[in-house]
Amino acid sequence: MPPDGTSGTSAMDGMDGMSGTLGIGELAAQARTTVKTVRFYSDRGLLPEASRSSGGHRRYGPGAPERLRMIRALRSLGVPVPEIGQVLDRGDTLEAVVARRLADLGSELAALRWREAALRVVHEGDPAQLTERLELIGAVGVPPSTSALAHYWRRVLPVRLSARLRGAVTEAAVPQPSADPTPDQVLAFARLHALATAATDHCLVSHRPATAAHPDLLYDGLHEAYLLVAAALRADRAPGPGEALDCYVAAHARGSGTRDSPAFRRALTARPASADHPVMARYWELAAELTPDPTLGGADHWLREALTTSVAAA
Repeated sequence: MPPDGTSGTSAMDGMDGMSGTLGIGELAAQARTTVKTVRFYSDRGLLPEASRSSGGHRRYGPGAPERLRMIRALRSLGVPVPEIGQVLDRGDTLEAVVARRLADLGSELAALRWREAALRVVHEGDPAQLTERLELIGAVGVPPSTSALAHYWRRVLPVRLSARLRGAVTEAAVPQPSADPTPDQVLAFARLHALATAATDHCLVSHRPATAAHPDLLYDGLHEAYLLVAAALRADRAPGPGEALDCYVAAHARGSGTRDSPAFRRALTARPASADHPVMARYWELAAELTPDPTLGGADHWLREALTTSVAAA
C-alpha cells in the first residue's frame, strides 16, 4: 500500500474547467491523501476515471472521494486490494470480506502464539536438550498440521472398517493443537508428531487393535461405551461395573460374533489391549496433555480396569 500524506500537484491538474469532475490533485486533497496514492489505486482499477482532460490528465467523478476513503479504510484493516474490488464492484458484501479477514487474522495470531510457545520451549529448556528439541519442533509446521496423526490412525485401524467409522475414530483420536498453547503443549504435540511419523508398518501391526470378525459392530459399540464412561472420567470416579462396562463387553462380543458371558469376560481380560502397547500407551499419554477432554485411550483403560475388577470379584 502506498504511503498517505499531503502532496502538492500541478495547477493545471485542478483547473481543467471540466464541470462535475475532479482532477487527480483535487481528489487527493479532498480525500486527504497523496497524488501517488490516487494514481496507485487508479492503476489497479479501484478508482475508475470519468474522463480525460484535453491535456490528457485524469478526471474523476463526484463519488470518487467517498470511494477513495472507503478503499483506504479497508486497506487499513488489511483487506487485500483484489477483495476491495469485490466489495466495490462485484457484489461481495462488506460483511463477508470482513469475516474472511477476521478468519485470516485468527489463523495468523494462532500461528504467532504457537511460534512464541515453541521459542519458549527452546529458550527455557535444558541446554543439553537444545538440539533434540529444535529437531522435534522443526519437524512440525506452523500452524501445526494433524495430517501425520490422521495418517497414523488410518494405518492402525482395521482395513475392513467402514469409511464412516474410520473417519469418526480418527477425528476422536487425533487431538487438535491449542490456538494458544503452552510450551509444554507444543513439546507434547511435537513428540506426538514424531511418534506417529516414525511408526513403521511392522510397528503398527504390533499395536493394532485385535482383529474382529465384525469391526463395524465392535467400533460402533466401543463408541457408545466411551461416551458413557466420559462422565466417570471427568468426575475421576474409580473403575467399576455399570452400563458403560456392559456396553464395552457387548461391543467386543458382537465384534467377535458371540455373546456376553462370564467365560467371555474372563477371556477378554486375558486378551492384550492395544492401548497397553508401549507406542500406543505413549500416544495416549501425550494426547492427554493436549486436550482437557477424556481421550479414547483413557476411556479404554478405565473400562479394562473395570472389567478386571468385576471378573476378579465374580
